[in-house]
Amino acid sequence: MPKYVLWGTYCDDVLEKRAPYRQAHLDGLAKQKESGVLITIGPTKDITKVFGIYEAEDEATVRQLIENDPYWQNGIWTEYSIKEWIQAF
Repeated sequence: MPKYVLWGTYCDDVLEKRAPYRQAHLDGLAKQKESGVLITIGPTKDITKVFGIYEAEDEATVRQLIENDPYWQNGIWTEYSIKEWIQAF
């Protein structure tokens, strides 16, 4: 199954703005991880970018997961890109 890399950007004042949506966001990610579609995800140390790796049937599936996430729907993630990834090792 193909793998996809997510790079996204967080809004300004992310630590304050994410608070109302954080638990729903984490719960959704946990479900994705349990299902096997989410390999890993997390912010950069400076909390300006988010990086993730997904394993899914197609890019549309990954886009749907991202766009249904409370962080995307509430402007915590402000933009994202997805690239299909070839894992060499």
